Amino acid sequence: MSGYIIRRLLAMIPVLLVVALVVFALIHIAPGDPAALIVGTHATAEKYELIRESLGLNEPMYVQLGIWLGNLFQGDLGESLFGKTSVSEMIRQRIIPTFSVAAFTLLFSMLIAIPLGILAAWKANTWIDRSVMVFTTIGYSIPLFWLGFILMWAFAVKLNWFPAIGYVSPTENIGKYFYHMVLPVLATGLVVMALIGRMTRATMLEVLSEDYIRTARSKGLAETRVLLTHALRNAMLPIITVCGISLALLLGGVVVTENVFAIPGMGRLLVNALSHRDYPVIQGTVLVFAGIIALVNLLIDLSYGLLDPRIRYK
Repeated sequence: MSGYIIRRLLAMIPVLLVVALVVFALIHIAPGDPAALIVGTHATAEKYELIRESLGLNEPMYVQLGIWLGNLFQGDLGESLFGKTSVSEMIRQRIIPTFSVAAFTLLFSMLIAIPLGILAAWKANTWIDRSVMVFTTIGYSIPLFWLGFILMWAFAVKLNWFPAIGYVSPTENIGKYFYHMVLPVLATGLVVMALIGRMTRATMLEVLSEDYIRTARSKGLAETRVLLTHALRNAMLPIITVCGISLALLLGGVVVTENVFAIPGMGRLLVNALSHRDYPVIQGTVLVFAGIIALVNLLIDLSYGLLDPRIRYK
């Protein structure tokens, strides 16, 4: 097992290197100049060139790439072009809000979607099954930003049950921390649970048609035990896979959630960096996102061995 984990971790290095190269190329090819944003529209050409020189933007792209990669291999993601703040420090400050939204959303989605998927498969082709499928289809089709504004209008503006925007650190006030998480998690979770629910239903339908399920029922076992012990346990691998994929999608989806609910997370940091053409922040944030997704995929693979004893990694 340890050898497999080491090989997978080593395999992540070229993947992250490719991501770094692609991101570097795209943001330098894309139109926009951070130096122009810094000096403003009324600056002289001399001042503009001085800013570009101080930022190292006049260097050839291969020189800029070499400097960035050299710093990257030393664990340095660089500094923001605006304010000279360390990119690593900016990400460290923003990573907890992002993971809070993603983790709570995934937990909320799994707690609702998996039982709904089991119920839909158990009551296949009935009004219960059709109702669950309609609910998941609607949830999967609704744009996240629109749903966020609707929930904000209903529960924050009209009912005044929850705050519309903002974030409170758990170290500052744990109660307000959870209180501010409700609407973002609900908005994002309704979209994510649709994917998990449909996968759970499809997998459970396949498992419930197996011979060992009919044998368990013929022995007189309680239906709850058949569903949870025999069927769900054997259907968990695809469900865990789609949950892991959902977590990876959430890390990208929180860009919308954080901007709608004004949460100071990595998604909002990335959007602000893109609008200002802050190259080091864009490169560092995307690279961290890619590393997290790669680690999530590794954890999903390792979980297979825990759920199915027949799977062994060498």
